[in-house]
Amino acid sequence: MGIIMNIKLLSLVSAAALTLVACDNTEQTQAPAKPIVAETKQVEQKPAEMKIQPIKEAVKDPFIWLEEVEGEKALAWVEENNKKSLGYLKAQPLYKELYEKNLKVYDSDERIPYVGQMGNYFYNFWKDASNQRGLWRRTTLEEYKKDNPNWEVVLDLDKLAEEEGENWVYKGSNCLYPEYKRCLLNLSRGGADATVVREFDIPSKSFVKDGFYLPEAKSSVNWIDLNTVYVGTDFGEGSMTDSGYARIVKEWKRGEPLEKAKTIFEGEKENVWVAAFVAHDKDKSYKLIYQGLTFYTSDIFLVTEDDLKKLDRPKDSSFSGITNDQLLIELKSDWTVGGKSYPQAALLSININDYLAGKTNFTEVLVPDANTSISGISSTKDYILINTLKDVASELYRYRFKDGKWSNEKIAMPALGSISVAGVSDQHNNFFINYNNFLTPSSLYYYDDTNADLSVLKSLPAFFDASPYKVEQHFATAKDGTKIPYFLVMHKDTKFDGKNPTLLYGYGGFEISLRPNYSATIGMDWLEQGGVYALANIRGGGEYGPRWHQAALKKNRHIAFTDFITVGEDLVANKVTSPRHLGIRGGSNGGLLVGTVATMRPDLFNAVVCQVPLLDMKRFNQLLAGASWMGEYGNPDNEDEWEYIKTYSPYHNVDKDTKYPKIFFTTSTRDDRVHPGHARKMVAKMQAQGHDVLYYENTEGGHGGASNNKQSASLQALIYTYLSDQLK
Repeated sequence: MGIIMNIKLLSLVSAAALTLVACDNTEQTQAPAKPIVAETKQVEQKPAEMKIQPIKEAVKDPFIWLEEVEGEKALAWVEENNKKSLGYLKAQPLYKELYEKNLKVYDSDERIPYVGQMGNYFYNFWKDASNQRGLWRRTTLEEYKKDNPNWEVVLDLDKLAEEEGENWVYKGSNCLYPEYKRCLLNLSRGGADATVVREFDIPSKSFVKDGFYLPEAKSSVNWIDLNTVYVGTDFGEGSMTDSGYARIVKEWKRGEPLEKAKTIFEGEKENVWVAAFVAHDKDKSYKLIYQGLTFYTSDIFLVTEDDLKKLDRPKDSSFSGITNDQLLIELKSDWTVGGKSYPQAALLSININDYLAGKTNFTEVLVPDANTSISGISSTKDYILINTLKDVASELYRYRFKDGKWSNEKIAMPALGSISVAGVSDQHNNFFINYNNFLTPSSLYYYDDTNADLSVLKSLPAFFDASPYKVEQHFATAKDGTKIPYFLVMHKDTKFDGKNPTLLYGYGGFEISLRPNYSATIGMDWLEQGGVYALANIRGGGEYGPRWHQAALKKNRHIAFTDFITVGEDLVANKVTSPRHLGIRGGSNGGLLVGTVATMRPDLFNAVVCQVPLLDMKRFNQLLAGASWMGEYGNPDNEDEWEYIKTYSPYHNVDKDTKYPKIFFTTSTRDDRVHPGHARKMVAKMQAQGHDVLYYENTEGGHGGASNNKQSASLQALIYTYLSDQLK
């Protein structure tokens, strides 16, 4: 599917590992399917145990026992709290109404089947009422253009789960370029990040007997050729990083016992992760090793016949791919090389052969201005597509390198919305563009280079009547003078009298941008109930590129929190709402955000939805993948860094003498990304202090909190029932 996608995924792996942004988006935009690996006779293996580093300062933490994910005492505590919260929320008349509406949307066949292109086929993963776990399927371009395409089912996950007695959740695939007939499938038990990897043959639609297989772990497996793969997994003692990812990469040949595979690279225990893969630029291929030194720094090596050649680039830059012999590097900080300086956020290119020969004659592809950032890069046969944000609205450009320079054209799309590109291939110049905004359901455009014309191929129906509502963009002023953008979605007749139930959503981390996306649940469950929705684009995110993100790193983390508070205060100052009617919501890093500001300014909010959160910032680096995020937050084991972390750690700042709103915490037992112990311990501590809180832990669902449509519909109904009860 292209080298750009492969490398970008590696360089952003840690960010993806802590991202729960669109946690209420029931439009159900589905990413292109990607394949995985295994042998059916070995599926009886039991789920992997969640690993926790040795407990420190256990005596000082009376709720440390709640970190035992599946401990009998801990699960009894979960059951007791679930019973209390679900009994209260499901007894509200609104819950049933919202659940039924949500499930109808989740199960609707009137969704756009988004696709990824592999060879001459377009692949899609689809869930509906009859296929709760989903169908992995494919079709041709000719069929896909039809209103009702004829799909060929490649794998039925419901049928597989029933046959094998496993709660399989599909986690993507990695197929062998360029024919894509053999795939490595990732199958998760209950939605966890750890997967079983099994080799699958597409023509026969069956798992390969005695094929490549990996037991449940956080693995990376990439094809070299039909009979050889690069593999990084849990090889045993000492083979994983402190973050819980592979430290060692091996070259594994078909039929060879895994323990006999040849080690080609070993990283350090304190690295985030190590992986190897083969990147393709049409008929050329490059074997690469990615060594994540920290969350935001890495070394990349080219595997040659004789040795490894480390690529000369800033360690904090994104190696964004190779296309048509042009290597692309996206800078995260200023860089001076070959006597020339290049600014932060610039996208540079250089001929790959010149680069490997040591030359530094880079060309500036794009240097974003102060209001613009690069949000995505993808490649086609002859072009690269650069998706940008200008004051948080998407714009799409197509670039071509010819006669030693780059030329570009802007692809005309509707304004003030979100754009994403799908279905790209290095064998064609056609692709799909998805567009939506808060009030406009997605439209999928098809771009065909033969006529350079855009046409709407498929459209999502409106799941709620958007005509009564409007969208505004505002800018709140932080104490340092920085303008913080935020969107307001509300009824056209909204009166600014301070009485509007208002939900403020935020994230503010890992250079992740929150864009104006269509959400059926926000429309049905909140706007139609008379609510106002606000989306804050605070620092720590990527809305204005690396500078916006780096402004809130480590010791400056408080800037993300104060930006969020600034937006909340702006909503109150402008009488959009008042503290009595203002609620906040965030998930994952956003859960840390709302958990922190709830302890900083409990007087400003009357509802807090804190989902799959980080909250114990003293132990976050010892739990699951937490060590990988020290580049974002700092290392609490270092006394000087703990000095600033402890000033905001919610678990350490909640106070028995302070009045807090009734906070609603949600998490998942099978979340092996952010440990459920964070939410559990916070709730237990607040209950011990006498605070009234709500808690719901799904026993499956992974970091997304739900593993099927019914669970997703229920979770959203619970959340909006709570918000309505608290804020009206």
